[in-house]
Amino acid sequence: MTNYNGACLCGKISAREVNLYYGNFQALKNITLEVPQCAITAIIGPSGCGKSSFLRLLNRMNDIINGTRVTGDIKLDGQSIYEKSVDVVDLRKRVGMVFQKPNPFSMSIYDNIAFGPRQHGKHNKRELIEIVENSLRQAVLWDEVKDKLEQSALALSGGQQQRLCIARVLAVEPEIILMDEPCSALDPIATLKIEDLMRNLAKDYTIVIVTHNMQQAARVSDMTAFFMMEEDRSGSLVEFGATTHIFTTPKDRRTEDYITGRFG
Repeated sequence: MTNYNGACLCGKISAREVNLYYGNFQALKNITLEVPQCAITAIIGPSGCGKSSFLRLLNRMNDIINGTRVTGDIKLDGQSIYEKSVDVVDLRKRVGMVFQKPNPFSMSIYDNIAFGPRQHGKHNKRELIEIVENSLRQAVLWDEVKDKLEQSALALSGGQQQRLCIARVLAVEPEIILMDEPCSALDPIATLKIEDLMRNLAKDYTIVIVTHNMQQAARVSDMTAFFMMEEDRSGSLVEFGATTHIFTTPKDRRTEDYITGRFG
């Protein structure tokens, strides 16, 4: 199987029988799927079915929630990310996150992008200037902000702020970009810019996106995972496969019902 860019879809992240608990509540049940490298994987499903919870497992952001417990295994390039020896800071450098609402820091555009590299020990001014420009170019934002890098990032439009947040992730050279409904707060024009950006980034990065927008999932992703809530309110994986198959010939009737709007 290949993505939009003709690249081979080899496994990058492998989840096997993953269960997630918040205290006594089981949020996810027996999730098994493989996220391909240099491709876009969409996670769809009704509200409350554990899509975002699963996304946060991939860079261990759930660790900060008291009472969280994970069983099963998630591997990145064949190494379990939940082993005690794993450096979580390094993991989150390799697996970056873009959130639902743009969240630029209350500092300049330049300092937003330079923040991550500085945290990881890069302080050479010339190197930082190069990182900032390259990251903004990758996020297709450079031409819009190159003459106002010292201005506050909060002065940018919503769509520009979201691309800035993507550039901020790119600045620390991740391998994987997680996106939790990155377009839900944006207008249609800004949404299309983000979608075009995702397709370009998939040439070099593995992208996992949670979205409620069925048209968006169909437009941008190579693979789609459909989650839904069981009777006990735990989230489970109903079906996972190539996006073209999920949206045209799903194997499970529940998948067909959801993508055609019969429920959800």
